[in-house]
Amino acid sequence: MTPLLFIGESVGLKNLSMTKFNNYKKAVEFLNSLINLPIKNFMLKTGDRQIFVERLTWFLRELKNPEKGFKYIHITGTAGKGSTVNYLHQILTKAGKKVGSYYSPYPTTAIENIKVGNLYISPADFAKLADKLKPIITKAILSSPYGAPSYFEIFLSLAFLYFKQEKCEYVILETGLGGTHDATCVIKNPIIAAITCVDYDHQDLLGKTLTKIATDKSGIIKKGCKFFTTEKRSHILKIFQDKCLKLKVPFHQIKASAESPNLTLVKAIAQELKIPEKIVNKTKFQNLPCRFEIMQKKPLVILDGSHNPAKIKFLSQNLKNLKNGRINAIIGMAENKDLAGSLKAILPQLSQLILTRFDNSFRKSADLKKLRNLSLNIKPDLNIKVFLDPWEALDYGLKITHPQDTLLIAGSFYLAGRLRTRWITEETILKKRRSF
Repeated sequence: MTPLLFIGESVGLKNLSMTKFNNYKKAVEFLNSLINLPIKNFMLKTGDRQIFVERLTWFLRELKNPEKGFKYIHITGTAGKGSTVNYLHQILTKAGKKVGSYYSPYPTTAIENIKVGNLYISPADFAKLADKLKPIITKAILSSPYGAPSYFEIFLSLAFLYFKQEKCEYVILETGLGGTHDATCVIKNPIIAAITCVDYDHQDLLGKTLTKIATDKSGIIKKGCKFFTTEKRSHILKIFQDKCLKLKVPFHQIKASAESPNLTLVKAIAQELKIPEKIVNKTKFQNLPCRFEIMQKKPLVILDGSHNPAKIKFLSQNLKNLKNGRINAIIGMAENKDLAGSLKAILPQLSQLILTRFDNSFRKSADLKKLRNLSLNIKPDLNIKVFLDPWEALDYGLKITHPQDTLLIAGSFYLAGRLRTRWITEETILKKRRSF
């Protein structure tokens, strides 16, 4: 989710049957409705993306700076940052620490972005804190020199308020986009900064080269922190090393296997935080929703929100480790992603491709004809079906996938999170407040 725009959708809210969630429903709908505000986008005029940090700094000052007072762990990277946050959260919680973490985008419902301990924020607390933000948003519209905050910035502010309310000791944040100018860089004093890897994504904002992308991501490295990375390439490591040398920050390159780089990184950070090894070893790690999430066994159905070549290459590697017959895939992607690069990473493994779109009105889905043509150029003999309705795509995929085979749903968190409700409803998530 990018801090440039208001992005969000109350996926499945219309299906909620219990009136106890009405206030939550109204809060989410209110936040989503802010997309119709005439936002002052200074960046479009000046090219200065630092405006996002300055805009949020102003907004948090009006909220009496709820972001202050935590031990921050700040994570960025082209792939794996969400999983890294998630694994660290589980280790610290297992160690008895009061820890909050923030993710984006949410796969199915808004509370999934904010977690303390073993539970997502409650729908009631979400609604209450959204109400607290309303007058400050109005004040920003009328008085802030930077204009109204974005959806991402408002959501992050709500998370800070909740972490403060819950008296968290540690807060783990994943960036929304890049590093230097990401809204999460409003924090000034992380104890740990980590970069999982660097690859091509969001080149229109971060730069066309890996050097520029890495330089942007290195912005999370701040004086007083300790830095960790699993990046391997020497020219990218030099960028990180130079930044660490300049700020006198200890530099740690973690040599990780191709199969579990994020977990290796997490264990190194846990060691730095003096978490006993026996606690790390006893932690039963659970994946985030839509991160290689298994929904059923026969046929095996896997949800994965991978949406760029780096993430899909990692997904592809995980699929190779399966011994489960043929793989059919339902794929839908956002218009602004590297469609060809992503398809090249996954199509060789597929027996059949089902193309569809996500039904999110705030984000443009990739053109289905373009996806089909790109797919045929990559694998001319591939059997391809196209469905405008993602639910029809899911019905077809389940119908044609044999019990011994695999059905993969990938390409977008919006698609995977939406279709996830076939197995886990939004109402269930709001009641249980847990991953499944």
